[in-house]
Amino acid sequence: MANCDELIICEHCDCVFERVALAKHQTSLCSRCGGVLQRASGMAIDQRLALTITAGVLWILANFYPLMTISLQGQKNSATLWDAVLALSVGPITFIALVAAISIIIAPIFQLLGLAWVLSFALARKRAPGFKLCMRWLESLRPWSMLEVCLLGALVAVFKLAGMLDVLPGVGLFALAALSVLLIPVAGRDVRELWDLP
Repeated sequence: MANCDELIICEHCDCVFERVALAKHQTSLCSRCGGVLQRASGMAIDQRLALTITAGVLWILANFYPLMTISLQGQKNSATLWDAVLALSVGPITFIALVAAISIIIAPIFQLLGLAWVLSFALARKRAPGFKLCMRWLESLRPWSMLEVCLLGALVAVFKLAGMLDVLPGVGLFALAALSVLLIPVAGRDVRELWDLP
């Protein structure tokens, strides 16, 4: 029987396998159900930490700079993500404002803070205090981070309004687009390989 550290369990069918060393960008699949067992991202810890810090800067830009500015007959109005959440909170759909705030503002920043915490200690070859709790939170927050849905909605609004008003995409929209793309490799399913760090 292999050592428990050398075993990996398929999360889909609970079949047990011996862990294998993977080369860059390789994936091991379950022979029973075809689910992904392991994935080698090919990113070093320092690269992932640098991308996490970059994503943090993009989060700040996406949240505090306007997504778009609209103008009609000399009157201009611009809105940030926070303004969108505040607009949703007024009226009968206050609950939707809470869901929007969690999915486009709160979950992404907690993901980035948790990753920065774990990776900064991993860079020094140490395990972060509260590592298990932090990793569980990262796994739990992943489905709640829906920046790409927000980005799609903002892009649809830009194109729909462009026919009626003068619409100027703002810094926040470009930062949101870059953040959405950057969160995929930084905080995606490959986060699980951090469990294997010393």
